[in-house]
Amino acid sequence: MGNQMDRLSHLSYAEVPTVDPNGVDTDDGPRIGVSYIFSSDDDELEDGCVVDGGEKRSNEEEKNYDQRDEVECAVYHREECIYEKSAKCANLEVYSPENLLNKCKAGDLVEFVTTGQYPHWAVYVGDFQVVHLHRAEVKNSFLTDASQGRRCRIVNDWYKLKPLCAEVVVQNAMEQVGLKDRELSWRNSESFAAWCRFGKREFKMGGEIRIGKQPYRLKVFVSDKHSHVLEFQSLEDVVMEKRRNDHLGRTAVLRELAAHFRGVEEMKSEMGAE
Repeated sequence: MGNQMDRLSHLSYAEVPTVDPNGVDTDDGPRIGVSYIFSSDDDELEDGCVVDGGEKRSNEEEKNYDQRDEVECAVYHREECIYEKSAKCANLEVYSPENLLNKCKAGDLVEFVTTGQYPHWAVYVGDFQVVHLHRAEVKNSFLTDASQGRRCRIVNDWYKLKPLCAEVVVQNAMEQVGLKDRELSWRNSESFAAWCRFGKREFKMGGEIRIGKQPYRLKVFVSDKHSHVLEFQSLEDVVMEKRRNDHLGRTAVLRELAAHFRGVEEMKSEMGAE
C-alpha cells in the first residue's frame, strides 16, 4: 500500500467487493471485506454527541429504539462460530437502565442501544457502576449515567468464547480506568469490554497480523433463507464492520446490499453485451 495512509473505511457496499446473499460467489470465489487498519471507531458519534460536534444533555429523555431494525449476524473464525446475535439464539429484549440494574452481576457485559447510533458497551463492576471506553478515555461511571437515555441489555452470551472469572473481568476493567488517547489499545467500547471479559489479544489494536488468508467471516442474516458474507483478516476489522452495520440499521444495510447486487448484475450484463 506504499505511503497511502488514508482512512480505510467505506460508505456503502457498492464500494466493497462482497459475495452474493447465499454466501457463494460463482465467479471468483470469496471476496474480502474492508480493512480498518488505519481507522478508529466513530466514537465521537456515540453517546452524547451530535454530528456537528455540539453536546447533547447526557441524561436527556429516553431515546428512540426500534428492535425491528436490529441487524442480526454471526461471526466465524474458520469454521467455528464465535459470535451470534439473532432472535433465534439470543434474547434481544432491552430494558431501562433502572430495570437492568436488578439483573446485573459483576463481570457482566452491558450494551446500550438506540436507533441511528453505534452501540455502546460497558463492563458492570458492581455497586451500580460500569467501566467503559467513552470518547477516547476509559471511565468508571454509574450505569444510569452511562446509558444517556438509551435502553440496555446484558450481552454475555453473544461472543461464544470462554469468559474469565468475574473477579478477573472486573479487575481487567478497573485497572484500565484513566487510560486515554494514545495509551488505549482498543478502537471502540465493544472491543474494550470484550477484552475485559475474555482476555483475548485479538480484541486489541494490532492484536493480529493481517497477512495471508481471511480467517474471519461476518454473516449478515438477510432473511430466514439468505445471508450475506464478508471475509476479514482480523477480529478487529469484523467488530468495526459489525458496528457500522448496527449504526446504519437493518433497513439501510439491506438497501445497500440491494444496490450493490443491482450494480453487479448491470456490470455482468454490460460485459456479456461486449
